[in-house]
Amino acid sequence: MAEAAQSSKRGARWSLNGVTALVTGGTRGIGHAIVNDLVGFGAAVHTCSRTESELNKCLQEWRSQGFVVTGSVCDVSLRPQRENLIQEVANTFNGNLNIFVSTLN
Repeated sequence: MAEAAQSSKRGARWSLNGVTALVTGGTRGIGHAIVNDLVGFGAAVHTCSRTESELNKCLQEWRSQGFVVTGSVCDVSLRPQRENLIQEVANTFNGNLNIFVSTLN
């Protein structure tokens, strides 16, 4: 019983409900882990990948778990694609982005 109360308190303390995030490279490795954590705490996340099939697989996985995740194909090394990504994120989150995580080197 005490564990449930502690877990509930931790959940409220670390809640990201209403928070928006962009995670580049969120379909594998550390980026995927970061997306999992953010959505697990309630954030709405947009991620990107250079590989459409990989992106679609991850989006399907997250959505099947009830998480709010959107995504787009983007090679962030290319300026025009970065600009399109930022515009898409602005439209998706109505101009409100709270967290930005770049997991690319």
